[in-house]
Amino acid sequence: MSLNDHSPKNLNRSRISKAYLEAEEIGKLEQAASNLRDRLLIRLLTHLGCRISEALGIKVEDIDLVKHTITIQHLKTRIKLGCPHCNARLGRYHSYCPVCGAKVEKASTEEREHRRLRTLPIDSETISMLSEYI
Repeated sequence: MSLNDHSPKNLNRSRISKAYLEAEEIGKLEQAASNLRDRLLIRLLTHLGCRISEALGIKVEDIDLVKHTITIQHLKTRIKLGCPHCNARLGRYHSYCPVCGAKVEKASTEEREHRRLRTLPIDSETISMLSEYI
């Protein structure tokens, strides 16, 4: 879509999708959950902004009920691409190696897990839900 495609005339014709939920929509989603576990999971994902794998990885010892914090292990896998001829680092869309100049048909890949801990504050309602769940 070009900038001209966003004129009021064109906005009525096309549907614009949003990439987030409004607070009211999150509340409805949470209310529609049939059990505490599901409500808590929805709440953690939306209030903390964590990935599903991070939320599912939370252990009891990661929750501080007194300080109202939760520690999340941030998990992300990064792929390092390299030239199969000289092992120089490549970008995703390199067709030729910037060091040796060879044509790269298939880059060598190395997966690296990037882990760090984040401690986030949580509200009183979420703390009481966590206490009840535990």
